[in-house]
Amino acid sequence: MALRIAPSVNVLGGNLAPCSHDPKTGFFRNGCCDTCIEDRGSHTVCAVMTAEFLALSKYLGNDLSTPRPEFGFPGLKPGDQWCLCARRFLQAHEEDVAPHVYLKSTHRRTLDIVPLEILKRYALDTE
Repeated sequence: MALRIAPSVNVLGGNLAPCSHDPKTGFFRNGCCDTCIEDRGSHTVCAVMTAEFLALSKYLGNDLSTPRPEFGFPGLKPGDQWCLCARRFLQAHEEDVAPHVYLKSTHRRTLDIVPLEILKRYALDTE
């Protein structure tokens, strides 16, 4: 059974823009922060990695910086763009280490978890 991608709409109500093709990101590894019902982590926030965020994620048990070639995962470094789990982004915000985000590349389903006003504090693009 094929997964059904939710409509590709960003938090601003427009078409969802790509997040990153190098490294290839997203729940579907299509370069966009698309999501579906099966995406329990809600990998919907297009964020720019920082050393501080990567350290927090590793400390919390999700090491995003170590390459995992067996999964085709190159490992992330500061400056890479990646579709983050919305809850992890909110947690990083609460810990004062949230990375910057691209609103036009952040899926609207993020708003089920993270208020738009919080996302706007970290936005690199404008409406």
